[in-house]
Amino acid sequence: MSGLIALLDDIAAISKVAAASIDDVAGQAAKAGAKAAGAVIDDAAVTPKYVHGFDASRELPIVWKIARGSIFNKLVILLPIALLLSALAPWAIPPLLMLGGAYLCFEGAHKVAHLFHKTDTHDSDKHTHPDTDGAALEEARVAGAIKTDFILSAEIMTIALSTIPAEDSLWMKAVILALVAVAITVAVYGFVALVVKADDLGVHLATRSNGAVAGFGRGIVKVMPGFMTALTVVGTAAMIWVGGQIIVHGLHQLGWHAPYDLIHDWSVAAAAAVPAAPGVVAWIVTAFCDGVIGLILGLALIPVATRVVSPLIETGKGAIAQMRKKPNANENR
Repeated sequence: MSGLIALLDDIAAISKVAAASIDDVAGQAAKAGAKAAGAVIDDAAVTPKYVHGFDASRELPIVWKIARGSIFNKLVILLPIALLLSALAPWAIPPLLMLGGAYLCFEGAHKVAHLFHKTDTHDSDKHTHPDTDGAALEEARVAGAIKTDFILSAEIMTIALSTIPAEDSLWMKAVILALVAVAITVAVYGFVALVVKADDLGVHLATRSNGAVAGFGRGIVKVMPGFMTALTVVGTAAMIWVGGQIIVHGLHQLGWHAPYDLIHDWSVAAAAAVPAAPGVVAWIVTAFCDGVIGLILGLALIPVATRVVSPLIETGKGAIAQMRKKPNANENR
């Protein structure tokens, strides 16, 4: 009997440890997901444009295809890379985060600049308007969306990895990152599915119902264009803000403390000036300053990307194409 009681005590202790581990994983996953909010918002804001112009019956299948590609990006490609970085090169995480943050700043600033230069065209937008029809057009848009998602997913996974304590075991990191990947993918593409079908729901309610329900349906149809515009604005602002925040924190980690300390001092002073809501005021000031830095950096990166990076990429693509043609020419001889 004493042996049975000891065994039960051991089982209870193990259960408590397991429960604590589950709570710890869930808490860290939630924290990691919250840190990646900016990239998540932009992902949700960008995706609906890929179903624009298709028949209503194809909207959800397209969203599903993109969601499958997104979960593949996160779990099959990015998760192993993140674990390898954590195990072999943890020093590389802050620079990679800053690189991703710079990309977010560039993308957000480009969208802002595009408002003032309508004739400007960005490479990341070209894939949404291929010169094809039907099934080929759908496949091209899905492929383009998955490529865009890969960049945003890489940023999400890197941000999530940076929030996990270094002393956590490899399996704990793997579980947390997997939870973040699945939860964010479900949240983003579930939201996207609701957004792209909202106008259809509104039309259905307006045409097949009466009274208040029909009025509610007409209201949905009227609200959706403005909602989509607001979503785009919020997504752009989130990109710039989060990108700037990543840069400021990265510089702080690498030893240049001036931007971080200055913003911190300003936020503390602003919070002291408004004692009724110090936390909110401090967050607003910090986010605004990070956003300004992100916008300035992004605008500075536009000429670098368009005049240096893009030509280099095109040159590389041309060289690869020429290398592929040479064997064919030899075979024809």
